[in-house]
Amino acid sequence: MKDLRDQFLHPAEEFTPIPFWFWNDYLTIEEIKRQIHDFYEKGVTGFVLHPRIGIPEDIGYLSDDFMELVYGAVREACKLGMRVVLYDEGMYPSGSANGQVVKEDSRYASRGLKMVEHSIKQGRNEISLELDEGDQLVSIQAVEKLSNSSLHHEKTIILKPTEDKVVFTPPSEGQWSILFFIETDTKGTIRGIHFGEDDGEKNAPPSADLLNPDAVRTYIRLTHERYYAVLKEYFCETVIGMFTDEPDMLGRNALPGLKPWTRNFLDVFIRDGNEESDLSALWYDVGAHTSDIKKRYRQCIHERLRETYYRPISEWCQNHGIALTGHPEKSGDIGLLDYFQIPGQDVVWRWVAPEEGKSLEGEHSTAGKCSSDAARHRGRRRNLNEVLGVCGKESSWALSPGDMKWYFDWLFVRGVNLICPHAFYYSINGKKRSHERPPDVGPNNSWWPYYHLFSQYIKRMSWVMTDSVNQTEIAVLCEEDHLPWRIVKRLYQNQIEFNYLEDSLLKDCFIGNGKIQIEKQMYKVILVENTLSLHAEVVERLQAFIKTGGRVIVLSHLYGKFLEGATVIENEANLIEEIDKNSVRQVSLSPGNTDIRISKLEKQGCLFYVVVNEGEEMYNGKLLIAEKGKVECWDPWIGVVNEVQVHCYEEKVAIPLEINRRESIVYYVKPGEEYSLLSDDMSSQCKTKDVVVLQGEWVIKKGSLLWRENQLASWSNWNGLEYYSGTLVYETQFEMKEIQESASYTLDLGEVYEIASVHMNEEPIGVKMWAPYRFELDQQHLQIGTNKLTVEVTNSKANEMDNVSLQSGLVGPVVIEVEVPLLES
Repeated sequence: MKDLRDQFLHPAEEFTPIPFWFWNDYLTIEEIKRQIHDFYEKGVTGFVLHPRIGIPEDIGYLSDDFMELVYGAVREACKLGMRVVLYDEGMYPSGSANGQVVKEDSRYASRGLKMVEHSIKQGRNEISLELDEGDQLVSIQAVEKLSNSSLHHEKTIILKPTEDKVVFTPPSEGQWSILFFIETDTKGTIRGIHFGEDDGEKNAPPSADLLNPDAVRTYIRLTHERYYAVLKEYFCETVIGMFTDEPDMLGRNALPGLKPWTRNFLDVFIRDGNEESDLSALWYDVGAHTSDIKKRYRQCIHERLRETYYRPISEWCQNHGIALTGHPEKSGDIGLLDYFQIPGQDVVWRWVAPEEGKSLEGEHSTAGKCSSDAARHRGRRRNLNEVLGVCGKESSWALSPGDMKWYFDWLFVRGVNLICPHAFYYSINGKKRSHERPPDVGPNNSWWPYYHLFSQYIKRMSWVMTDSVNQTEIAVLCEEDHLPWRIVKRLYQNQIEFNYLEDSLLKDCFIGNGKIQIEKQMYKVILVENTLSLHAEVVERLQAFIKTGGRVIVLSHLYGKFLEGATVIENEANLIEEIDKNSVRQVSLSPGNTDIRISKLEKQGCLFYVVVNEGEEMYNGKLLIAEKGKVECWDPWIGVVNEVQVHCYEEKVAIPLEINRRESIVYYVKPGEEYSLLSDDMSSQCKTKDVVVLQGEWVIKKGSLLWRENQLASWSNWNGLEYYSGTLVYETQFEMKEIQESASYTLDLGEVYEIASVHMNEEPIGVKMWAPYRFELDQQHLQIGTNKLTVEVTNSKANEMDNVSLQSGLVGPVVIEVEVPLLES
């Protein structure tokens, strides 16, 4: 236990945050070294070296000058024992080497499948076949239309051209068309690293064909081999990974209406169980089989992407002693993480957020579990999430430190254990840099002087979530590109942990004795949402699971597929009741609360309960667990361990739980060890509360300026400070008539925007970066008579960067709460 406690309090540097470091301006080795040391001093001992738009054209991507700077950065990181993840593109999405792949061979440009329709009349029709340069005819089909968006699939006729013409006479009356399926250049691009190379700009680099193995080999030679040639002495120890970023098969800004394709892909499409006539289903409703055909196409195209892009890059990384990490294009692409040594995902654009139900609803609400469950079922030790990009609320730079903490906790409790903040900016010189996917969440933001608190917190929580097994017996069936969210919402709200299990993995799972086992996970209950389309072999494996005693709970119908022995429920409201019929809760709350998230973990023979408050209100109640043993509260933010007294009942242990908004708690439980009981007298002890309101004059300082205010208010309401971002110092004096030895004292600052650093009588009390802004005061902090309170408040950087007037400063009311135990009569 002592060893575990020490590891938690002082986690190894491997658990550091590894932020994107945007290289986005004129680069010098002196400034690169200065910033690296600045990171190091704040506890950030790793980074993803990310070339970004804003680098001047005389520093070409992968040029000798560029690589000399990369070498200098990696060498300096090595001296400090830091870790570097290389980024495989300039800028993104990955796969084209800033356009150099296509520059080497124009045939390597990304390809797509387009459909051209010709309406025809009754009788003989003759249509000339006209292809643009570089186009390749894939198929010609005559179809009978049922409407503008649907057709009669069974009547499709495959046609062959004769001398660049197609001749066709409809066999029956009706609305007939001829469909030309043509492979074409998508005209897709990526975002480059120089001004003029962004989306829609004339120099935007062309995207490469990620489905073409020759193009990918060229990409690896130009990019990965180039990095290795320069940095091979640092691979494995300092350079630990290569980050690939949302590879896009069509490229950005591709011609509209295209489907991902590549040269000679029709043969692959047919070999994987499709028919040539199925191509029309990619654009039209062809009846009951439309969704199945589209799914088979997606599986076919994803399998090609895995084998031609992800697999060779993964093998290259493994052969060179580093890990492939990063993430696919979409939040639900769990199946594309097969070849990642460190599976990843990203949370961007505030698609996930504390407000409006975004934490539990929508396709992006699955992104945290996507990477963690992919890692769990593939035996991967770490999984990564790129987080905070474009997550400002009121404006681009309006991301609060409290919301930053919320995002980290949202990820940790879902199993993520490698945090990649997006991003630390090399430069915010000019709006093209400062507002290119803002905000800077590191050295150019208001919380940077206090960032060591975040760094240490991230390390502690990453340590907890690494080399541990989450204790759940419930799996939610998913597809390789679709993670259901409706069926899991109530699981989260009732503190029932689960993992997403891909239907394709069922074929390799052990099934027996009412259990499904994969890697270190064991499931007794499988949940199936009606958004899934189940293949016959998946139904067969689920049927085998049921026959051995396993439980399958189905939310509504399965599109006609019947699972004998499965329990069918008609809506999510019945889910928890059905689970509780035969399952013992791992953990529960009394009273219940829909905002508390809990993950139960086993680590080195000990149990840990990770508790997170995703809501806006404090929770005060009991955490009910089954294990009887020693309980300790491990606070990951301040790094304090305290033994916890508990109530013990016949079947449950009740742990007192008080958790504020934006807070997380880790409970350590060692079953079998002696525990400390909470007496009824202690738990019900009452206190009287007195509130001292600080109503005196405030002296406010801004640099050398000084003025006085009798009424606290947002400084954005004061002349000259409407758009000010920075720090003001507030000072006031108040009287204390007595200091009672048995009393407890709490300073409550009320409303603060956003960071408060507090001193009482010149002694530091602490720093708070989110509400509630409450500080426990020791008696030695106060004195009888006059006391001096000093509060340094730093507001949002958004006021300055976005020219907005957000609430700022100390608003209050400021009070001191005094609690005194009631004397026994």
